[in-house]
Amino acid sequence: MKSISTYLQWIPLDKSWLTRMGTLDILHKNRSIESKLLGYKNISEDLSALITASRAWNTDEVLYVGESATLYRILQFASWKFDLHKKFAKEGSLLERVIENDPQIINLSQKELLKLDSGTTQWATAAVICGDMERWSDVPSKLVETYNAVEEWQQCKISGAEWNVRHDKTIIRQVDFFISTLGGHTVTFLPLCSDDYCFARAFGFITSEKGLEMWPSLVGHETNRIEEMEKSLTQASLEGSVDSLDHRVIQSIAMWGRVNNKKIIFKYKDKVAKSWPYFWEFLDEVEKNGK
Repeated sequence: MKSISTYLQWIPLDKSWLTRMGTLDILHKNRSIESKLLGYKNISEDLSALITASRAWNTDEVLYVGESATLYRILQFASWKFDLHKKFAKEGSLLERVIENDPQIINLSQKELLKLDSGTTQWATAAVICGDMERWSDVPSKLVETYNAVEEWQQCKISGAEWNVRHDKTIIRQVDFFISTLGGHTVTFLPLCSDDYCFARAFGFITSEKGLEMWPSLVGHETNRIEEMEKSLTQASLEGSVDSLDHRVIQSIAMWGRVNNKKIIFKYKDKVAKSWPYFWEFLDEVEKNGK
């Protein structure tokens, strides 16, 4: 089994990082996100929405955010905070999600924002992107990542340097475990953030009870991921087919199926494009190299 570097071209860009850095550029009237992503074929649907929003921000056009809750919350918060009266176009699961719609949340502290929408970090991230200078040590890792992103963006601005595009480090860790396990190695996987939950649950490294305790916001993603993973794991085990619309659920169970030599049919396999456009090509490449 080859090393993870063999598969880097198939691994998606870090959409969380790019959304933070890209929205910082947008709010400071810089459209560099579009030029930075030129030449990359691994552009997820969420990143395509970021590019579209970047083009439209300084116009009167409706802002298309697709299914990206992070992009929507950051730009909606900015619209409220700076009195811009922006209008947004959402699609897919984002239309169904329960999302705070009170402009007065711009007056809340980060700690208070962390209580909204089942405990997502995205409203607090939006506040930091929009200039909130509070820095707490006892906050979720995703908010710490926002602190780090803002610091790096500011340092680049001061020095005149360009910030760099990154591959998704969460998915890199999952891929590392996946190819190691396929290679016959006994390894463990430690879930570090909510985006690890579905993968860790599929491979038995976390329970649904622990997942809910650690990341209550899991109930408010594209699906209620606590319930969706239990349903989908049962479907995969008993029926060999999964009808989930959630990209993280599909990705996790597909990799679990490959490790366990179980053929699984996914009704909505194209949904992985939200975060990992070349996911199925990646799996095919791993299978080819493993033979």
